[in-house]
Amino acid sequence: QVQLVESGGGLVQAGDSLRLSCAASGSIFSIGLMGWYRQAPGKQRELVATITSDGSTNYADSMKGRFTISRDNAKNTVYLQMNSLKPEDTAVYYCNMGVVLRTTRLRYNAWGQGTQVTVSS
Repeated sequence: QVQLVESGGGLVQAGDSLRLSCAASGSIFSIGLMGWYRQAPGKQRELVATITSDGSTNYADSMKGRFTISRDNAKNTVYLQMNSLKPEDTAVYYCNMGVVLRTTRLRYNAWGQGTQVTVSS
């Protein structure tokens, strides 16, 4: 009913920047919390950042000052600007949205398919 499509991942060198995007489509009435998570090989998925519908943000400590989350409510899109990337940022990055469905007005927790970010040293 709802699809999240991510883009912007890739292979970069340490110190470089990347911007991830995630666009939602489908049966959408509204979207509340949006967020980014990541999962490195052999590790659990962890929170990167979240942003509420009114723009309040929250970051994991290791990302503060380097990553910036933003959203465009008109486009149902969330972004993650990543600066000063480090090899330990290498992971699959997933977007997440709390979507209220147009058809049922029920909340649906949607996930993107993931986009690979690889940072070489």
